[in-house]
Amino acid sequence: MKIVVDRGRCIGSGMCALTAPQLFDQDEDGNSILLESEPSGHGVADARAAEKVCPAGAIRISEIGRRR
Repeated sequence: MKIVVDRGRCIGSGMCALTAPQLFDQDEDGNSILLESEPSGHGVADARAAEKVCPAGAIRISEIGRRR
């Protein structure tokens, strides 16, 4: 899995950092900073949860090696 954050869409709600603090942080303007783009273990479920709670839809998760 690979996480991508569209910082242009981010509204700085902080839901990602609250949901998965090991994967996301916020910069001085409140925008999302991705700390780990390819999580494993519990990070996978946390990344999916962060994707769901993002009010701006700025977080996308793709499966590595998967054809579309």
